[in-house]
Amino acid sequence: MTTYSLIHNGTLINGTGDEPLLNAAILIKDNEIVEVGEENLITLPDDEIKMVDAGGMFILPGFIDTHVHVMTDGFKDEDTLYDPLSLFFYKGAENLRKTIEAGVTTIRDAGLADLGVKMAVEQGLILGPRMLISVMPLSITGGHFDFWRASGFDIKVSYPGFPEHICDGIPEVRKRVREILRCKADFIKVMVTGGVISANDSPEYTQFTVEELKVMVEEGKNHDNIKVMAHGHGAEGIKNALKAGVHSIEHGSYLDDEAIQIMVDQGTYLVPTFIAMIYNKKSAESGDLQEWAVKNALEIVDIHRDNVKKAYEAGVHIAMGTDCGVIPHGINLEELGFLCDMGMSAEEAIVAGTKTAAECIGYDDEIGTVEKGKLADIIICKKDPIAHIKSLGNPDNIILVMKDGKIVKDLRN
Repeated sequence: MTTYSLIHNGTLINGTGDEPLLNAAILIKDNEIVEVGEENLITLPDDEIKMVDAGGMFILPGFIDTHVHVMTDGFKDEDTLYDPLSLFFYKGAENLRKTIEAGVTTIRDAGLADLGVKMAVEQGLILGPRMLISVMPLSITGGHFDFWRASGFDIKVSYPGFPEHICDGIPEVRKRVREILRCKADFIKVMVTGGVISANDSPEYTQFTVEELKVMVEEGKNHDNIKVMAHGHGAEGIKNALKAGVHSIEHGSYLDDEAIQIMVDQGTYLVPTFIAMIYNKKSAESGDLQEWAVKNALEIVDIHRDNVKKAYEAGVHIAMGTDCGVIPHGINLEELGFLCDMGMSAEEAIVAGTKTAAECIGYDDEIGTVEKGKLADIIICKKDPIAHIKSLGNPDNIILVMKDGKIVKDLRN
């Protein structure tokens, strides 16, 4: 049975960068937007219509976080050591709820969420955003995402069906990629450098060779053109990934001019994750970060901001991503304010979290803007986000969330 909904009495910011539309209305048929415009110009069907009054507030597309880890809360060794495996999944369900209630209706999980978690959301068993998964990031031995510790213990989550991810040399890399794809990954995630909070390396360390990375890109192309997203801080590791043809660079802390130019030339996306850098620094200053991570967390923030700004000014495509999971869940849209602190306008930051993010994950035909023919992923926020972009970072200001035509959060009453 066909159902119609009409969101009306609000100001529309449609995600394309267009000027806000006053007195806007969006007509939705089932889960699809069928008409958008001024309310008095919308042609209404004769069928019964569910009226959704925006109350004079602001209507936007559901946001897209292109870099999260919904299955973890800080990557703490003790969680894996002491918690029952079942708790891992229940915590993931709670993190998914926090994420969608923050106004994020689609995520690209950058590691640890498997097909079963995605299916649970799709089947309505748990509340969460639309998910694209990478299952497990690929890492070299001793690299970022090798959970072996000096104690001799391997502190990684493991259960039947969850793939191995450590690989060295072309034959092993090819096998691991195929195993990840067998687990129905939507993206291939690879660590091409060390990380800020790694126990075994540092952000500048180069990991994987160009030849190994080319194998990942090749295997992805052979499997329905699945793209590669590359965690990268150090310039050499990033350039290796770019030479291999990866789709997006995550973080980009030590980007240099050469890397930036390659990204511009190739149309590579950059996902800066400012919020993770800033929260890691706060944790280091408060003594809440592991000892081995403190120096990197304190040093990298200003370097990262300056180099991402160079990339932005050069015209690199920037998509919103947060690395929530490294930092708390449910604060995803604070990233928009940090994008503006770097130099974006509020309008540009909103586009980075909607239209550009949808392009980055290959879903721009379906989501990312409030336009005819798109899926009805829509939020209503209390304050004008153009004037008060940082208000979006507070989930209490996200009054209504609609995903795929269904209201999943409603604070209007």
